[in-house]
Amino acid sequence: MTTFKEIRGTAIQSVSSDPTNPEQGQIWYNNTIGVLKGYQLANVNAWASGGNLTTARLAPGGAGIQTAALAFGGSNLTVDTNTTEEYDGTSWGPGGNMTTGRRLLAGAGTQTAGLGFGGYGAGPQTATEEYNGSTWSPGGNLNTSRFVLAGCGTQTAGLGFGGYTNPGGPINGPRNSTEEYDGSTWTTGGNLATGRYGLAGAGTQTAGLAFGGATTPPFTLKNNTEEYDGSAWAAGGNLGTARYALAGAGIQTSALAFGGFTTANSVATEQYDGSTWTTITSMTTARRYLAGAGTQTSALAFGGYTPPTVSAATEEWTGQALQVKKITTS
Repeated sequence: MTTFKEIRGTAIQSVSSDPTNPEQGQIWYNNTIGVLKGYQLANVNAWASGGNLTTARLAPGGAGIQTAALAFGGSNLTVDTNTTEEYDGTSWGPGGNMTTGRRLLAGAGTQTAGLGFGGYGAGPQTATEEYNGSTWSPGGNLNTSRFVLAGCGTQTAGLGFGGYTNPGGPINGPRNSTEEYDGSTWTTGGNLATGRYGLAGAGTQTAGLAFGGATTPPFTLKNNTEEYDGSAWAAGGNLGTARYALAGAGIQTSALAFGGFTTANSVATEQYDGSTWTTITSMTTARRYLAGAGTQTSALAFGGYTPPTVSAATEEWTGQALQVKKITTS
C-alpha cells in the first residue's frame, strides 16, 4: 500500500509565505514569521448570511444541501404559494412551480430529485409531488392527510411522520403515525411514541430522527427525540430546549436543530451526536416556521416567521471547515 510518506516525503518545507492552495494534512514552516502551520479541519461553528429568498415565505418545504438547496411552497400570510426556488450556495433562482400551492408541508431528497408532501392548502393535504430539477409531477398520495409534519430521506425512500390532521380542534389532532415512500406509494411504518406536530426531521428512511414539536390539548412544547430504524421508533436524547416549528438538517447520528418557538421565536442551535444534544452558536435571526437543508457541518436555514414579518432571510451554517492553523505543543 502506498503511504503518505512515500507520496509526499517526510521533510517539512520551509517557506517565506503560506501556500496558496494547500492540501489537507499539509504542514509547513513559515520562516518569515517563525511559525509552524498546517491545513486541517477545524470547528468553525458559525452562522453567516446567505442570499435572500426572492419570495419571503413561512412554512415552506426544504430539501438538498447548502450549495444546492430547494425551497418550495409556503405562505406570505395571505396566499399559499406554489413557487419553487433553487439555491446555488450564493443566491436563489426560480425553479418549476408545484401543482398545489400549500404551506406547512414536508420535504426530502435533493435539488434534482426532491419530494414535497402533505401540508395545508384549502384543508390538510395528502398530495405528494416529485421534482426532477425543473418540473414537479404527482406522486402517490399520503394515506393520512396532515400538515406541520416532518420528513426526511430521498425521493425514492422517503419518510413522513407526525403532524396535525384537524385544523378546527383536537379531534384526530397530533399524529403519531409514520409513512414510508418507495418512489410511488406510501405505506404504514412504526408509530412515534409521542404524537406531535411542528416537529423537525433528519436522516434517512431506515435511520430517521424526529425532534421537538408540540402536543395539544393543552398546548405543550416537546423536547423529545426519537430514532427510527426502518420499522420502529426508540427514544433518543432530549433537546436542551423544548420548541416547535423548528428546522433540522443532517443524519441520525450527526444532526442539527435550529430556530423554532419556545416562549418567543428562537435563535437556538443544537447539534446531536447520536445520543446527546449540545447547544452551540445561535442563529442571527430568530424565527419559527423556517425550513432547513444540508448536513450538521454545512447546513442552510431559510424563510420563516418573525411576527409580524414573513422572512426571506437565508443563513449558512459552517460546523467544520479546512483552515490554516498554527501548530503548537499545547
